[in-house]
Amino acid sequence: MKLAIIGNKPLNGSISLLGAKNAATKMMVASLLTDQPCQLENFPNIGDTDITAELCRSVGSKINIENNILSIHTPAITTSKVTSLSRRNRIPILAIGPLLARVGKAEVPILGGDKIGPRTVDIHIGALTQMGAIIETTATSYRASAPNGLRGEKIFLRYPSVGATENIILSGVLANGRTAIHNCATEPEIIDLIKMLQKMGAIIELGANRAVYIEGVKKLHGAKHSIIPDRNEAVSFACLAATTNGKILVKQARQDDLITFLNTLRRAGGEYEVTNDGIVFWRDRKLAPIAIETDTHPGFMTDWQQPFAVLLTQADGDSFIHETVYEDRFAYVQDLNLMGSRINILSKCLGETPCRFNNNDHQHSAIIKGPTPLRAASLKVRDLRSGIAHVIAALTAEGETIIDGVEELDRGYEKIDERLRGLGADIKRS
Repeated sequence: MKLAIIGNKPLNGSISLLGAKNAATKMMVASLLTDQPCQLENFPNIGDTDITAELCRSVGSKINIENNILSIHTPAITTSKVTSLSRRNRIPILAIGPLLARVGKAEVPILGGDKIGPRTVDIHIGALTQMGAIIETTATSYRASAPNGLRGEKIFLRYPSVGATENIILSGVLANGRTAIHNCATEPEIIDLIKMLQKMGAIIELGANRAVYIEGVKKLHGAKHSIIPDRNEAVSFACLAATTNGKILVKQARQDDLITFLNTLRRAGGEYEVTNDGIVFWRDRKLAPIAIETDTHPGFMTDWQQPFAVLLTQADGDSFIHETVYEDRFAYVQDLNLMGSRINILSKCLGETPCRFNNNDHQHSAIIKGPTPLRAASLKVRDLRSGIAHVIAALTAEGETIIDGVEELDRGYEKIDERLRGLGADIKRS
């Protein structure tokens, strides 16, 4: 599937956010913890939730989606073995805890997801093993059992991994005893997952210094929950406004989730106004070069650097991005360079944040020379976040850009072409 985009004009108007992909998929898995119905409002109809729905249906869930409301009910786990899915993302490993809690065993397929370098799951496996799971890794799946059930443990994460934190929370709510997670991730989507689990009857407390405490309960019940707006969508549309020199009201955007981004945008010459409806974004002056370091929340999110890199190609001077979360997240740069940008990738750490990739020869820093006019090109989407960078670049560039592999973009953005046309974009799908 392809997008044909004619750019080089300001985009204006309003666009509404849908529920956060990184919360919706985890909440679908959380619903497996109860035999009662759950309902998720503000639900995004995207590729990743489709894949997660396939996983849930395969173990016995009944699912209905109407008007961005998902109803999901898993009265019984009909099978604990899911060895193949038509498509892959990184969600299946999160189902191990709920399946162990319900039926004492689980087998789920090896992870998929974005092609952004190795994303090892040893932190997940180590934590689940510590909690009493016996896990075997095969060529295609993870097999787990818990003959004596899962037990609460004190777990120290060597890195505040989002996925591992979610996995331990999902495994701990029905475990026997108290689970303490130290150095855990604290992203807004994780807090929203905790809120849903609280509604289901879980006992979860937030401690100081990246700690979460969970008291296992015997049973959870159904709940209704409205998913928080997707902050990654908000950032994408904000960068689109500033890069094309337009003005966009991003409805439902929440300042609480975007404080670090808003400061960074303002430093670069963008501007915003928080309103009752959301946040309005525009360019206040000529774009200025800045330095960015990605980090775990509340730092600058790794998913934000790709759309921001496009914005920085239009800044007047040299900008720097230091990626400290993933070691291979600049593959999209060669596509932007094909469109006329001047971006160099280095293995050297260009920042002050302590970096796991220092002296490991990982290409994880970028120098962006600007401003450079962008020109149309033929591109193929490499991963979800680079895909939205392609779209923003195409809407900024002179001429018609063809973007292939749009299915990858559809994993995280519902009807992106239709929604952007509402802002005046010249974009067609074929």
